[in-house]
Parts: sequence; C-alpha cells; structure tokens
Amino acid sequence: MPPRRILPVAALIATALLTGCATTRGALNAQADTPSPTCLVHQTKEPADRYTAGTGADTLSILEMMRYYTANGTKAYCDGKPPTSTDRHWTDLYTALGGDPGRVPSPPRKL
Repeated sequence: MPPRRILPVAALIATALLTGCATTRGALNAQADTPSPTCLVHQTKEPADRYTAGTGADTLSILEMMRYYTANGTKAYCDGKPPTSTDRHWTDLYTALGGDPGRVPSPPRKL
C-alpha cells in the first residue's frame, strides 16, 4: 500500500476502535409504544448531552424524561431485577433536575 494511503486507513481504524470503546449514550427508552406501562424496562444507554448539556440541553427531551419517571418511576422492572448502574444514572439525573426522589427507586442500602 502506498504511504499516502496508510495514514487515512490508520485514522479510519483508530476512529472505529475508539468509537467501539466509547460509552453508549442516547435517548431514554420511555416505552412510547406503551402509553401506560405496568413495569419499567432497563435503560441500555447513558443519558446523552441533550439531557445533560445545561443550556444546550433539549427541553422536550428533558420534559419527556421527567414525565416518564414522575408517572412510572416507582414501578418494578419488568424482569424483576433491581436498577442497573445505567438506570441509576437516569434516576439520578431526574432528581438532580428537581424530580421528586420519592418517584424513583431508592438507592440500595449500604450494609
């Protein structure tokens, strides 16, 4: 391979590797297909910048997240398991933005 082609290929490989190792951030799964869910699904992605970027955050996304946890945050998870660390990041964000801590699962008690 000619030297001038090695650099772009190396950059492409490095980008792919770094992207694959990065924390997956995204949107809240607010179970939009179930208007009144009977249980919570575990969140698979950490809160994206649109929820955490302060004045750069997306108001509608934040309001959707706040509505979801206010209405459903005390329900059990569908698989019967406790919240994951990703779920905790979402509920911590909810309370940090002024949500009622009584509307989301309490942190586990330390022994």
